[in-house]
Amino acid sequence: MTEPSQNAFLPDLCATRAVLVLVVVCELMAIVMALVGSYYAPFSFERLALTSLLIQWIGLTSAALVCQMRARFNRLPAAWAGLAVVGVVVLDTLLFSVFARHLLGWISGSGAGGAWHRDVVANVLISAIVAGLVMRYFYVQEQLKLKEQAALKSRIESLQSRIRPHFLFNSMNIIATLIAVDPDAAEQAVEDLSRLFRASLKEGAEPVSLAEELALCERYVRIEQLRMGERLRLQWHIEVDPASVSVPLLTLQPLLENAIYHGIQPLTEGGLVTVSVREADGRVSLHVSNPKPPGGNRHEGNRMALENIRHRLEAIHGTAVTFHCRAEQQQFEVLITWPLGRRVDKGRKPDADTGMRR
Repeated sequence: MTEPSQNAFLPDLCATRAVLVLVVVCELMAIVMALVGSYYAPFSFERLALTSLLIQWIGLTSAALVCQMRARFNRLPAAWAGLAVVGVVVLDTLLFSVFARHLLGWISGSGAGGAWHRDVVANVLISAIVAGLVMRYFYVQEQLKLKEQAALKSRIESLQSRIRPHFLFNSMNIIATLIAVDPDAAEQAVEDLSRLFRASLKEGAEPVSLAEELALCERYVRIEQLRMGERLRLQWHIEVDPASVSVPLLTLQPLLENAIYHGIQPLTEGGLVTVSVREADGRVSLHVSNPKPPGGNRHEGNRMALENIRHRLEAIHGTAVTFHCRAEQQQFEVLITWPLGRRVDKGRKPDADTGMRR
């Protein structure tokens, strides 16, 4: 996977929002300069209009030039790219300032003065300072963004790689027991456990198809049913095409693990875990419900796992994710919805056939 360039900090100034922001900022600068000038001479709307016209022209033309050369600038080292942009702004300011002085001199009938008139020099210095500050701002923002992305990726990978120790120990004990009485079941359990570990240690946070996630859930449930037998019952309602819906890896499996560990395991008679996946209005909804043992549940891991899943979904879909947990008298329910988003390539083969009952 190609890492983002550390130098690509120049934003797209051709975007409509960027142009609107630029116009507003330039106008505010013109107003400030006119107000500062009123300390030494009476405030003049004519001066404000001329200042505004000059700044808007310089700002918009400089943005257009930078926009056209953005790809080249972003290939340069950060310092050189920033200096190049400042140079473009300074040169643009110099040309428009000299042109404006000649135009005003021609209209008024007075001499225009040379290119190094104090007004021209002042405009060039102001533009250099402002452009330098803006470039520094863009660079710092880009570095903060890259740092946040790296920290988020590291956190997602760290959270994704967690498997509860009790599940590992229980699984190994089950496998050890089955080796003598049912070698085929023991071999299947080893394969299922290895696939779960492979998924938990997988690098990156790229989404996978729902079919792959269901395959992992199938393996996890198969291991747990070796231990719990008929106490563990599951009901599936998969009302979407699993191959066309994408989810972050290990999204549903931790929800199942919570439901079994906190809902089924404490009950002597066991219980039913219900999993529903539906698609409506361009959104995917995932609903998991399990029995709630009497007296409440004191395990903190439940909340940690739910926060883990929420953060990983938000890393991909942002604020469009909705996450609801509801603890009723006899049931605990989790409902998550997110935009359907980009679909996984149907030609990609899942980890294994899910074999889920639908």
